[in-house]
Amino acid sequence: MRAQLIDGKAVAAKLRMAVAAEVSDLVKRGVKPGLAVVLVGEDVASQVYVRSKVKQTVDVGMASLEHRLPADTSEATLLALIERLNHDSEVDGILVQLPLPEQIDDNRVLRAIDPSKDVDGFHPINVGQLATGTGGIVPCTPLGSLLLLKSVCNNLAGLDAVIVGRSNIVGKPMAQLLLGESCTVTVGHSRSRDLPAICRRADILVAAVGRPEIIRGAWIKPDAIVIDVGINRIPTAAGKPRLVGDVAFAEASEVASAITPVPGGVGPMTIACLLRNTVEAARRRRGLA
Repeated sequence: MRAQLIDGKAVAAKLRMAVAAEVSDLVKRGVKPGLAVVLVGEDVASQVYVRSKVKQTVDVGMASLEHRLPADTSEATLLALIERLNHDSEVDGILVQLPLPEQIDDNRVLRAIDPSKDVDGFHPINVGQLATGTGGIVPCTPLGSLLLLKSVCNNLAGLDAVIVGRSNIVGKPMAQLLLGESCTVTVGHSRSRDLPAICRRADILVAAVGRPEIIRGAWIKPDAIVIDVGINRIPTAAGKPRLVGDVAFAEASEVASAITPVPGGVGPMTIACLLRNTVEAARRRRGLA
């Protein structure tokens, strides 16, 4: 392996320390930031994510307000809860854990969250502000990916960046963030012609397509920086699934200059950025710098 390993756990730990210091400063001013997490149903993966989010929220000194609803909760009931949280002065951030049960419209729920408390950055107002460079709350996974990039290359201006994947959660906001860093940005996807050739011209390659090891080492430009957002479970002979990214890690590591592992790369940054966004929301709501 010749590539530098970008340690998401270490970068996330530093960010959590900075967030904890910000929280301590706010508490001295009489403000304790609060994050409300809403979980609907019994999805096992969602329960694990929520437990981790709640623990880390408390660990940095913020208030955690957890709301667990049964799987048969109606959309109207969930919207009523969000309305109450929107007007709750102790709540600075609202996170509704996805996916939601099929009887609930995800988009309607996300649009109902007060944009100033939308710490996931999914509300159309925050999306629009990111696109126009006028502020707003940035989605956690793209923000974490950008911070990992800048941990190994602080000045990204002028670099060719390719993002594989065009989702609203990662691909599109990642493109906006990299444009904001003055990169030349290309978004590749399932209908791109000659995707390997597109990837090979990238100084920065962000993989966020959700297909295990689709991006091979031969697709990567020598000395490129690779950010692997994918988390895929693949079966093994032992029966226990193995976690892999969207990039063939062993192959890519022989070509790239720096690369994130899976697990231990982008994943830890997502929750750390959620905490960062909550503190930022708490400051903005009170007009604090």
